[in-house]
Amino acid sequence: MKAAIIRDYETEIEIAEIDAPALSDDSVLIKVHAASINPIDYILQSGVMKDNIPLEFPHVMGFDVAGEITEIGKDVTGFHVGDAVYARANQQDAGAIAQIARLKASEMALQPANISHAEAASVPLAGLTAWQALITKAKMKKGDKVLIHAGSGGVGTLAIQIAKYFGAHVATTCSARNADLVRDLGADVVIDYKNQAFEDELSDYDIVFDMIGGETLNRSFKVLKKGGTLVSIKGQDTDNLAPDYGVRFEWFFMEPDGAMLADLGKLIADGHVKTVIDSSYKMEDVAAAYASLKDGHAVGKIVITIPQ
Repeated sequence: MKAAIIRDYETEIEIAEIDAPALSDDSVLIKVHAASINPIDYILQSGVMKDNIPLEFPHVMGFDVAGEITEIGKDVTGFHVGDAVYARANQQDAGAIAQIARLKASEMALQPANISHAEAASVPLAGLTAWQALITKAKMKKGDKVLIHAGSGGVGTLAIQIAKYFGAHVATTCSARNADLVRDLGADVVIDYKNQAFEDELSDYDIVFDMIGGETLNRSFKVLKKGGTLVSIKGQDTDNLAPDYGVRFEWFFMEPDGAMLADLGKLIADGHVKTVIDSSYKMEDVAAAYASLKDGHAVGKIVITIPQ
């Protein structure tokens, strides 16, 4: 099969012919129609996390995937050959940008029928990250005031919609050019991060969801009320500010979860959540896609279409 691979850390991505993954008892094989890319892809490629998350080479790029089941392991129930599914694969099964991928049944869900494969592929990592940050970690409830940083990004666009569905009052930071987009997604308050200091504009918030880290994370403590929660996917509370502000701090990595992805899929199917796609690339142009992602200005997700 054709796949987008790297042969070692810090090497260029190339399209190569490699063996397809072998079917395992608890997994399925899918014919991949689309994938989407995320910063974790090129972070792992750089080798900075190789002591914690080592890669085996050749490594197939990408975690987010959507496609059609072609083979089913003997222990898999609830899925059938021909089903359209989507998932964020685990580290061992990573390899979304390829003609064939292996997925654990516990980590995938049926695609919402009202979206395309490309739209489905844009959802898993970003959607699960938003869901786990707001629902699992922050325990968001109706009426909470929630600040979501980077609201026009892949995670942010879904986080805004999830928060609004569950009845939160949502503020978000983004550039002025994306203000109308995030308002359309449900943001009640939009902060132009280039010209406004969010900590001067907002106060008494229940939850902050940080996807930036650094000084943005530290300044975010000022927005929270006593007993509030700051959840971050980009940094630790290295200065131990949470006790000083009387708030709770959570830092986490997203975990693949098929049941959770199915719950999110219901919101998509019912029209409560929509996907936002910045751009689409063919598999042979994957290097250009990652260059665009690293530029840091993508609105929503960047997707890759896979030839069959």
